[in-house]
Amino acid sequence: MTQRDGQRSAVYAAEQVVHGLLDRAATAPTLDIAGSRITLPPERRFADLRSVQDYVELVLDLDRVRGRWPGAGPVLVRERAGDRQAHYERETATIAVPGVVRGSRWALRELVLLHELAHHVTWTTGLAPHGPHFVGGYLELVDVAIGPEASFVLRVTMAEAGVRAA
Repeated sequence: MTQRDGQRSAVYAAEQVVHGLLDRAATAPTLDIAGSRITLPPERRFADLRSVQDYVELVLDLDRVRGRWPGAGPVLVRERAGDRQAHYERETATIAVPGVVRGSRWALRELVLLHELAHHVTWTTGLAPHGPHFVGGYLELVDVAIGPEASFVLRVTMAEAGVRAA
């Protein structure tokens, strides 16, 4: 039995704030948050499923990721029929993202892919899908893939939303 996913809406709300900060970082990368001045690195955007698949494979092949989650096998990426959300399919180790065929490209961005990849590497029977175990893994993936500044901003934003990390 899986624990109740009580942090889900708070995780998504915090992500929306960080999406906005990353969007603005292209023209205004410096921000003040939690008493620190941070310069956010650019967030990668992707043109097609092949580039998303390549990125996911590169992240999974990073030494720090392989060392932290040695049992995380490969993951596939596919187009999702709906255009409102991305999701991870545990049974087939597949990340489904909208946007390529239907033209809604909002999910073809690094933070969305790292969220779904965090489901892949942290999935454990019985734990809440967006619980502290997931959030800790997600923050670590953001740290290694985008950078410690982005991870810090996401961590502070999640803490302000009441999200707990392991």
